[in-house]
Amino acid sequence: MKKADILAVAKAARVSPSTVSRSFNHPDLVKPSTRKRIDRAVRRLGYIRNRAAQTIHGIRSGTIGLIVPTIDQAIFAELIQSFSDAVEQTGFTILLASHGYSLDREYALTRKMLEHRVDGIALIGLDHATDTYELLAQQNTPALLLWNYAEDAPLPCVGSDNYRAGHLVGTHVASLGHRHIAAVFPPLHGNDRAAQRLQGLADGLRVNGGDPEILQRETPYSVADAKQAVAELMAAPRRPTAIVCGNDVLAWGALHALARLGISVPDQVTVTGIGDFHGSQDFEPALTTVRIPARAIGARAAETMAAMITTDGMAENLALPPELIVRATSAPAPS
Repeated sequence: MKKADILAVAKAARVSPSTVSRSFNHPDLVKPSTRKRIDRAVRRLGYIRNRAAQTIHGIRSGTIGLIVPTIDQAIFAELIQSFSDAVEQTGFTILLASHGYSLDREYALTRKMLEHRVDGIALIGLDHATDTYELLAQQNTPALLLWNYAEDAPLPCVGSDNYRAGHLVGTHVASLGHRHIAAVFPPLHGNDRAAQRLQGLADGLRVNGGDPEILQRETPYSVADAKQAVAELMAAPRRPTAIVCGNDVLAWGALHALARLGISVPDQVTVTGIGDFHGSQDFEPALTTVRIPARAIGARAAETMAAMITTDGMAENLALPPELIVRATSAPAPS
């Protein structure tokens, strides 16, 4: 059976081939009633556009690459969803990949996406291999950094200040009188978000609490691993009075571990997270955390990326501030 082409779609929809093409590439320029006729024809005929042919003729592929460290946890779920939804509204589609916190693998994925002729690429954070930055520059591909914000970022960025997020929670914990504190964080190598949060935490604790004792533990992004790390911390001769976690996933693990051990939160131990993921406010007790505006970051990043592609212009850095959300897992240090 012969595959349907754009001429067949145009005939079935009673429009010109150029109107069909415009409906795909610039839907805002085509009347809704006409787009509906074209869509019905496309569905009935099973028409699929030849993206490769469009690329050869200089037409955009309509695809934006999004490479994230992980899709295995809730960490980037809201960002991915909001970015995808907003990208679709601008007429593009995302091509999603995960590098598992390997900057070498991120470079390889960037190359593959460029081979697929994506119109732009979005990466998470500011810390990337030199080869990746050079590749994007060589190809002159619009690129955007998400999640982190820095005025001197090497590429346009849309994100939040992770140092500030750590500083907010450090200030909060210190203001409650905690001096013996455990910091349960993901591995810092290749993860500038975690490193900046930890530095902000340490500075916030020291500025507002003198010279507190900070016991650092690194654990993967896993509730189970966090449970194990916290169980070991609480088995030590001197228990921390506060456990500050690098993200909410690790804080969930801490809460599970403490409940299993029969340790009261927050009467005996304060627990905090960073992220304010779905479910954090529904824990018993509800988790004190720092809200990273993931949905807003994703939506604004998609708008920025689409504008960069369609206007061939540069974008200004955009900061969306974190916010301390005090709930029921934090309390003054036990006397």
